[in-house]
Amino acid sequence: MSAVRWLRATAVVGATAMLLASSCSWQLGSPIPQGVPPPPGDPVPAVNTRLEDGRPADQLYHWAAARAPMLDIPVTALEAYAYAARVAEVENPNCHLGWTTLAAIGQIESHHGRYNHASVARNGDVRPKIRGVRLDGSGGNLHIVEEVQPDMADDDGVVRAMGPMQFIPETWRLYGVDANNDGIVSPDNIDDAALSAAGYLCWRGKDLATPSGWMTALMAYNESEIYARAVRDWAASYAAGRPL
Repeated sequence: MSAVRWLRATAVVGATAMLLASSCSWQLGSPIPQGVPPPPGDPVPAVNTRLEDGRPADQLYHWAAARAPMLDIPVTALEAYAYAARVAEVENPNCHLGWTTLAAIGQIESHHGRYNHASVARNGDVRPKIRGVRLDGSGGNLHIVEEVQPDMADDDGVVRAMGPMQFIPETWRLYGVDANNDGIVSPDNIDDAALSAAGYLCWRGKDLATPSGWMTALMAYNESEIYARAVRDWAASYAAGRPL
């Protein structure tokens, strides 16, 4: 069951690799004393978070379809964000993660799986696969050395962030979950990526309803206050029912 696997993922200790934006070089900015955490947005309806067959996020189709056009978010992606937030609410009620925060991260990282002409299939798969910058120290990027599977690195083994939520391979290994019940744990599936991001954010931030908890989670995801500010602004805009 995806929710149970999600709980196990949140209990992983010692995950120190941070997640990176795919296409931007973020720099440290000034603190963000106000506007954090951003509003959680429209409540997500209660759904069965313990489904073992079929795509659980499909339960939120009508909720997502009513909001996706005005938010400029693919319906499948919005379902994924909302389902991940709902699982967090059910399985870790002290986390208080809003779907708006996940949607804001998805927008910044990959334009909701649409970066570089990619698209999101109905089962959540994003094709072509989205890969971030080469994390080999070139161009001012971080230099990360990992042993990774071939589909998670360049042909020469250089590490790259993966998928619509831009996970680094080692972090994905620790936190990745199967959220759409297809038996595959894939960073290139927006259901898997959104629920894995929720587990990571909840583990790092503990209580995202507090300014310190939300900032701790976002700084763990990408250690940049400019990045956190961008996520805050997008999340607040989504909560207001429009894109930024």
